[in-house]
Amino acid sequence: MRYIGWTFLIAFWVVLAAFLHYTLPQRDIVRVQGTEIIRQDFSGINRIFYAQADSGNDNAVINRDLRLINTTRGNGRVMVYRNEDTGFGWPPYFKLDSSNLQAEAQASVSTRAAPEWYLLTHYGWRNEFLTIYPNAIGLKPHPGPDTPKGLPWLNIIILIVLAALFYGIWVRWRRFRQRRIDPTLEEWQDNWEAAGDAVQKKRGRFRRWLNTWK
Repeated sequence: MRYIGWTFLIAFWVVLAAFLHYTLPQRDIVRVQGTEIIRQDFSGINRIFYAQADSGNDNAVINRDLRLINTTRGNGRVMVYRNEDTGFGWPPYFKLDSSNLQAEAQASVSTRAAPEWYLLTHYGWRNEFLTIYPNAIGLKPHPGPDTPKGLPWLNIIILIVLAALFYGIWVRWRRFRQRRIDPTLEEWQDNWEAAGDAVQKKRGRFRRWLNTWK
């Protein structure tokens, strides 16, 4: 029983960590290589990793245009980002300006010989096998790949709030267990032991009665 509890607890924290890593904003220092629009089918298993159509458009269609921003990081690794509205759904970024961001990305294109670096904020994962892309949220100029990105204050605040929330839940659960559950379990255990002692006494009297017939 103890192993089942630990397995459930570990699985819970792994799922929560993956959820936060996917949802919380991340920042990359990139050089914009170009932008493009592709026709994407949204009827596959990767549908949950895409946001939604632009605000005011039909979300029921199974395929639509998908804006992409092609970039290169400071270490030379290529990274492709999608550019979709999140609207008022999840994650709660309230992004409604994908067209404006695409125009900014087009104006930010630079060459390897004369690179211009930008700090691109995004959420999500890049996976070639599932054909999913992180969703770009914002783009602003940055001095270069060797310049620090700065502390992620929003992530720090969210994690602190979540830690305080889970600590409060744990403290209340511990107090509830000490006041209600533990006394009940102890009472059940005492009753069980008392019942066992009573059975043993009855068996002892029955055996003594049998011995009188010998």
